Amino acid sequence: MSARDDDAAWQAIVDNYGERPSLADWDGPAGAEAPPADDAAAPSPGPPDPFPGDDPAHLGPTPGAEADAEPWPEQDEERFVPPPPPPLPRTSPLRRAAWVATLGSPLLLLVLAVLGTVPPRLVSLGLCVAFVVGFVYLVASMDTSPRDPWDNGARL
Repeated sequence: MSARDDDAAWQAIVDNYGERPSLADWDGPAGAEAPPADDAAAPSPGPPDPFPGDDPAHLGPTPGAEADAEPWPEQDEERFVPPPPPPLPRTSPLRRAAWVATLGSPLLLLVLAVLGTVPPRLVSLGLCVAFVVGFVYLVASMDTSPRDPWDNGARL
């Protein structure tokens, strides 16, 4: 098929598309002038302004402004009420102590260093040992079973 045949086919589609709409009875936005009836004589005005400024006329009527507008229907339908969430899991006292030792020991040493206080050597050694023992306990007591790779923790 040549370009001339393509053009003829498109022209046949356009010619048989239907009646051209008349712009004489065009009712545009409030305050806008109707475009001229002869499109060939006047240039196209272009797309409408996407930010019309402070003119709220383009938004239409304000919701609830009409006197005969129906109010929201009463919500007699049953609403979904989710079940109460399960209680947060409790950790064992030994595990809680391991977390306090693992996080609290370096934090306490940092606070002492910022304050410029030098703790006795035995206290520093005890905090370091508490950190190491707490960390080793937390790693040793981790769940070793393989986790489902598609489980992201969401529950339905």
